[in-house]
Amino acid sequence: MLVRRTTESEDLVALTAMIRAAYAPHALKGLRYWATHQSVEDTARRLGGGVGFVGEVDGELVATITLSKPDPESKVALLRDEFTWSFGQFAVAPTHKGKGYGRRIHDAALQHAIREGCQVMALHTAEPAVELIEMYRSWGYAQVGTCDWRPHTNFLSVLMTKSLASQASSKAA
Repeated sequence: MLVRRTTESEDLVALTAMIRAAYAPHALKGLRYWATHQSVEDTARRLGGGVGFVGEVDGELVATITLSKPDPESKVALLRDEFTWSFGQFAVAPTHKGKGYGRRIHDAALQHAIREGCQVMALHTAEPAVELIEMYRSWGYAQVGTCDWRPHTNFLSVLMTKSLASQASSKAA
């Protein structure tokens, strides 16, 4: 899989369709992630507020992730911290799940964040999404609290973090 930064000429219609398809199983479980219903304009706005990456296999879009730098206006204190970034809009095309593409694009994005000074990566996901929470735990994330984005979602979110300090210092050595 080729991982690259998103570009100005990105096909946002295709990217949005892939994100929505990836989140469709969550919608079927009744979880209203933003990604289950986001518009092309939402995708553009979310990319514009962060650093987007896509993964391609033989020219086909198979994965995406968007990093966000600290947000001084966030209602979540952790997301205001100057050394804490977060990610969202994280998706793998349904026909490509289980091939390791999600982990690969995630890890590539983290390497970018480390180079830019990120010391802690954060995420939030639906509390009922136990399988996602367990996946993130297996990737080194720990639950540090909850946050509530309702009415934009219909669930309480689990807030998770992963320290990148040791990875940053090993890169510097």
